Amino acid sequence: MSIAPFIGISRLRMKVDGRGITTLVAFYGCPLRCRYCLNAQCFHEDGIRYHLTAEDVMKQLRKDELYFMATGGGVCFGGGEPLLHADFIREVLGLGADKWHTTIESSLNVPRSQWEQLVPFVHEYIVDIKDMQPNTYRAYTGKDNSLVLGNLRWLAAQGKADSVVCRIPLIPDFNDKKAQQRSMDTLRDMGFSRFDVFTYKTDIKKAI
Repeated sequence: MSIAPFIGISRLRMKVDGRGITTLVAFYGCPLRCRYCLNAQCFHEDGIRYHLTAEDVMKQLRKDELYFMATGGGVCFGGGEPLLHADFIREVLGLGADKWHTTIESSLNVPRSQWEQLVPFVHEYIVDIKDMQPNTYRAYTGKDNSLVLGNLRWLAAQGKADSVVCRIPLIPDFNDKKAQQRSMDTLRDMGFSRFDVFTYKTDIKKAI
């Protein structure tokens, strides 16, 4: 059975990681280097709290099965970037987690071939868009957003647009409210309609 590195597992979360009561399973590792990051520990070896097998993760999830069933909740795979560990997630789902509501919190900046196996089992995606403008995205994350755009178009083509929540932050010194609106307009044209619009509080975030 495979193992994966984790920065934490957080139980009994409500209305922040998908519907109902959820358990957040946060993986170590991310392809981006955002200028401000809530989980900067996912880039440093001392940020790995533990390595777990899929069965270890299931043991933690089963503790709250009654809450999942009562509220329609389940598991949210986040990080870091959970789609770097898609094979591991599929293993957890195969052990029985697929009977609960499954959410993926992701940048979608991962090749589709690495994660499309999960699509039949995922009920909801929370996608950290950052900004749809390529230059702004690159300046903020250090990486191109072409994979993100391609993955969003593919999800829309699969009829999954209504399952996607697009997070569009106002990032001080990188974009503004007009840029947020342009990102939303572009995403609407692609078929998306669920948005989480907010402002980064950069003074409490950790710079990489």
